[in-house]
Amino acid sequence: MTGISIFDVDRTITRRPTYSLFLLFGLLRHAPWRLILLPLLTPVALAYGFKGISRERMKEWMHRVALGSRLPRERAEQLAEAFAADLFRSGLFRQAHELIAAEKASGRRVMLATAAPALYIKPLARQLGIADVIATGGLWDGDWLTHRIEGRNCYGPTKLAMIVEALAQRDIDRGTAHVRFYSDHASDLPVFEWADEPVAVNASPKLLRLARARGWSILDWRRS
Repeated sequence: MTGISIFDVDRTITRRPTYSLFLLFGLLRHAPWRLILLPLLTPVALAYGFKGISRERMKEWMHRVALGSRLPRERAEQLAEAFAADLFRSGLFRQAHELIAAEKASGRRVMLATAAPALYIKPLARQLGIADVIATGGLWDGDWLTHRIEGRNCYGPTKLAMIVEALAQRDIDRGTAHVRFYSDHASDLPVFEWADEPVAVNASPKLLRLARARGWSILDWRRS
């Protein structure tokens, strides 16, 4: 039987959500003058809060305001590599490092599955020694990164669909695989219910209630 351990990223292995942090990191290093544009995101946040726009459109607007609608590939990759290095050095829970290493040492195949952009999740995964990444793609126009999302935002039920597709692409038979899934948030409920062994990590209040009611394993690294 193939053992597969799938980790969400934001607040599961990282101490804080990463998308806004990356955009601010990139803005300050690439175009700090864009700080004056940040108030433009207030109506975007309100529209999202009142369900006037989708999560995908909100993320695209955030990217556009912080980094612009087009960013040269070399610059985008430089920013992503630098941000991932900072995350690896000081933005992850120590226990996450240890658990990922233990899962790999036991012979399990480790994957990251996250709504965060593949742009910086892939270099983070390389630092962690993880080859398999399922994340939200950015749309490229030749050698320019646009603010648009390519394909689907890897969130909620879509994350499960993307995981299932990724296993099929890797010729992994779900019927002969044991899947252990780690996440902090109830938005990942479809993946929790699909997994053989759900583990709530640094759980949000809603997920904590669900995990206790269903007898799932619970880990909390936030106070250590």
